Amino acid sequence: MPSRSSDTAANPPAGPGAGAHGVLTVPNLLSVLRLLGVPVFLWLLLGPHADGWALAILALSGFTDWADGVLARRLDQHSDLGALLDPLADRLYILATLVGLVLRHILPLWLALVIVGRDVVLGVGLLLLKRRGIAPPQVHYLGKAATFCLLYAFPLLLLGAHTGTLSAIARPIAWAFTIWGTGLYLWAGGLYLAQTTQLLRGGRTRVAL
Repeated sequence: MPSRSSDTAANPPAGPGAGAHGVLTVPNLLSVLRLLGVPVFLWLLLGPHADGWALAILALSGFTDWADGVLARRLDQHSDLGALLDPLADRLYILATLVGLVLRHILPLWLALVIVGRDVVLGVGLLLLKRRGIAPPQVHYLGKAATFCLLYAFPLLLLGAHTGTLSAIARPIAWAFTIWGTGLYLWAGGLYLAQTTQLLRGGRTRVAL
């Protein structure tokens, strides 16, 4: 007769983390909300030039990005879908903002191409890993810091494009975030690329930060 302990091991009791790998979780819903805001943000930026509302959507996106991470940890609602949606929303907001700022002549085209080119190169690497059935490298803090800087830089660049005291204060801060964010973005991209190359060659050693 099986022991009570073996029963517990085979059928662990449901706890706060039960169903954590489901699809309809609060963090996932927040990520979907962020994704729905991308086309609205771009339309506000390029259509009516409603920069105030566009900034509000960016601020809401930043808040929900922070909130879904906090809620995922507190509610133990981590999921594979959430791990996909969260960085996807970040990349789409970065791409949409780059397009908007370039078309509004706020950001130089070459800088936007550098940032987008980094993601294209890494995207090719991820496709190669997927074709071989290899899990991609884990996201590390350097990449998160780069994304953080860029997501703060873009609304400040938009604010700095106007006139007035507040815009004059925002402008140098915006470019500081832009320069640091782009540098960190490329640095993180180089590390991811090195890790991807090692994985494709069959190596197990991860590149140290």
